[in-house]
Amino acid sequence: MGMVERIEVGFPGGQRVDARFRGLSVVTDQAVEHGGEGSAPQPFDLFLASIATCAGIFALKFCQARSLSTEGLSLAMDWQGNQTDPSAAQATLRLTVPDGFPDKYRDGIVKAMDLCAVKRAIQNPPRFVTEISAAPE
Repeated sequence: MGMVERIEVGFPGGQRVDARFRGLSVVTDQAVEHGGEGSAPQPFDLFLASIATCAGIFALKFCQARSLSTEGLSLAMDWQGNQTDPSAAQATLRLTVPDGFPDKYRDGIVKAMDLCAVKRAIQNPPRFVTEISAAPE
């Protein structure tokens, strides 16, 4: 089946749920209107940000591999939809390229962004298994 990567999740208080992996931490909280303090992104916000940043790294690497200037390169993602029915949602990635960006690379940079592993995981979703066990005494 492949590599197993473990993400440890903790519950530090309130509505915070934090994840730890590879020596890093990801902090989440719920918005005030959902009972949290709004001190960190909500998990769904991180999901959306992962789509945009994943596409962004592919755009950046595309430019770097061709020694293209990234000054003025920007990416925004518009999400139209809601959390309850993501199948009816649409994510629109809007890449702004710098002045003088060669026309011959426009299709290529879009294809590079389409290689994003987050996008591919959404298009070909993994199986989800939930298990429960008692805490050791």
